[in-house]
Amino acid sequence: MGRMATRENNDERIALLQGTLDLLILRTLLLGPCHGQGVARSIRRQSEEVLFVDHGSLYVALQRLEDRGWIRAKWGVSDNNRKARFYSLTSKGREQLTEKTSEWRRLTRAMGLILDGADAQGEEV
Repeated sequence: MGRMATRENNDERIALLQGTLDLLILRTLLLGPCHGQGVARSIRRQSEEVLFVDHGSLYVALQRLEDRGWIRAKWGVSDNNRKARFYSLTSKGREQLTEKTSEWRRLTRAMGLILDGADAQGEEV
């Protein structure tokens, strides 16, 4: 699986859950076709510079998503006039985005209930 990390104030990196990168790539491509570097920049920018995608992991994930039929790629020219593969979401990818987003919302809600709730002695943490 690919690597993606968050950056804390002290530049400490925290590994994120499996499937996170795939979900973020699918969500990014919902906005329209994009080349790999653009996907990485978009994730970083939209997360307010918290999520950083390792480029080696990004391209492995893009290939995996393409193999699954969730995205498609075609060659084009980037803004800086370089040849690049542009990725776009397929209808199968849109279905997966909906499903995986729902799963993540359930997971984050459950984590919030536990983290924001009372501990075993009934005291707030």
